[in-house]
Amino acid sequence: MNEDQALEHLRERLIEQFPDVCPEAIRITVQDIHIRFDGRVRSYVPILVEREAKIRLAELSVQADRERAET
Repeated sequence: MNEDQALEHLRERLIEQFPDVCPEAIRITVQDIHIRFDGRVRSYVPILVEREAKIRLAELSVQADRERAET
């Protein structure tokens, strides 16, 4: 299930849980929270990518050094 599908299921569950709240208000609430959360999480993505890239590239570098030493 992708993120959009998960959010749609969430909206459906909230509509059932809060029948006295207008479905449009639920949709707007979920959308507003998602936008704020999404922005915070996305801001860390480059840092996480960088960390993982450094680990992988360090491994490749060690492997290349070994191959050069063997020749």
